[in-house]
Amino acid sequence: MNLDLRLPLGLMLSITGIILLSFGLATRARPELFSRSFGINADQWWGWVVFLVGLIVVGIGRRGQGRIELRKQGQTAAGRAKKR
Repeated sequence: MNLDLRLPLGLMLSITGIILLSFGLATRARPELFSRSFGINADQWWGWVVFLVGLIVVGIGRRGQGRIELRKQGQTAAGRAKKR
């Protein structure tokens, strides 16, 4: 099985980003929670960052998975050509 490790890693990062982002959006009306971070909703911003990094990693992984599939198809075609 030729699975690119970037796909599940990117999905995990994307899901984690969505969880952080949703928590940040749900608590945005409570400014007392953000007193430690100088009034910045760190959960919301880092949720966006982690989500976008996850999407980038998934995109790179899909591109790599496509290359694996093309290489696999090329090897099977070359193997059939040798048999003839």
